[in-house]
Amino acid sequence: MDISRGDRVGTLTIGAFAKACRLSPKALRLYDELGLLRPALVDPDTGYRYYAVGQLERARLVAWLRRLGMPLAEIREVCRLHDRDSTAAAREIRAYWARVEAATAVRRDLAAFLVDHLTADSDESGKDTAMLELRYSAHSETGRVRPANQDTAYAGTRLLAVADGFGPAGAPASSAAVEALRFLDTDEIPAGGVLNLLEDAVRGAAQAVRDVADGADDVGTTLTALLWTGSRLALVHIGDSRAYLLRDGELFLITHDHTVVQSMIDEGRLTPEEAVSHPQRSFLLKALTGDGTQTIPDLRLHDTHPGDRYLLCSDGLSAVVPEPRIRELLTSPAAPDETIQALVGAANKAGGPDNVSCVVADVVERGERTGSQV
Repeated sequence: MDISRGDRVGTLTIGAFAKACRLSPKALRLYDELGLLRPALVDPDTGYRYYAVGQLERARLVAWLRRLGMPLAEIREVCRLHDRDSTAAAREIRAYWARVEAATAVRRDLAAFLVDHLTADSDESGKDTAMLELRYSAHSETGRVRPANQDTAYAGTRLLAVADGFGPAGAPASSAAVEALRFLDTDEIPAGGVLNLLEDAVRGAAQAVRDVADGADDVGTTLTALLWTGSRLALVHIGDSRAYLLRDGELFLITHDHTVVQSMIDEGRLTPEEAVSHPQRSFLLKALTGDGTQTIPDLRLHDTHPGDRYLLCSDGLSAVVPEPRIRELLTSPAAPDETIQALVGAANKAGGPDNVSCVVADVVERGERTGSQV
């Protein structure tokens, strides 16, 4: 016998429910079989499914997660968490997307290598390939308030890096992290695996920081670095040190701060203006730490153009000097070392509350180079 009309009050047919949640009836039947989204009622004679209006939120969540490409097993876990704690579900989604971005970065690197490899002998490739190099400088200083400098800045033929240490052994931690990447500053970088190479180097940096920390869980460092391949720059980023690109007079922030405040901005719980004075603005979500916590860095490749100018800096600059002022100083035709002195001067003029470190590198036609480390 069919279920009664009274039983169906407040329910939607599978067709109406599918239209409301933007999942096909076929998908809804699959999710029923998998136990992911059970209907509220099933007619015992016809097998026809009816869904409660209250199930629309779960169905829409499933639809959105499928659009992200999340596997069904992971969707089931997110839904389980969402039933108990929406914040935990959000963390699970964030962790999934971090894995997707890491995997995508590796595939992008391979795709770029294959394109270069397959077009290396073409006339068009020969016309487009410019003989470029970096003109660079680096500087780090204590600022006007801190008793010691825990930053490290480095600029070399291939490698540019800034690290901002914290804790009792912050200075050795930042120095160890950058030193662990120094082997990359060689004349030859394998183009096909540069992001894999960077990822492996960061693992070495993480171990170096753990060695320095000697078991202390309040010691660590940020790390932001660029590796020159001859035509591109590969970026690795952990923490709240930053990388900027000045191109055609426009300034672009090419890193994303791994901080509590930035996550609140991303979630719409805080405005950028409110973040400036937020008491947790320096709390990190990601860093290389002494407690052995696994950290997934941001990794990606950037195409370069002649005339590009890159800035790497610790938050001793970015937290006190507004971006319009940073852009103004970078736009100056001054050489990298003079530009750095102007940037550091601006930070100190703003009170110099923190150590300040900068690396400035210009992409130029092949010519004279100079470099420095502080």
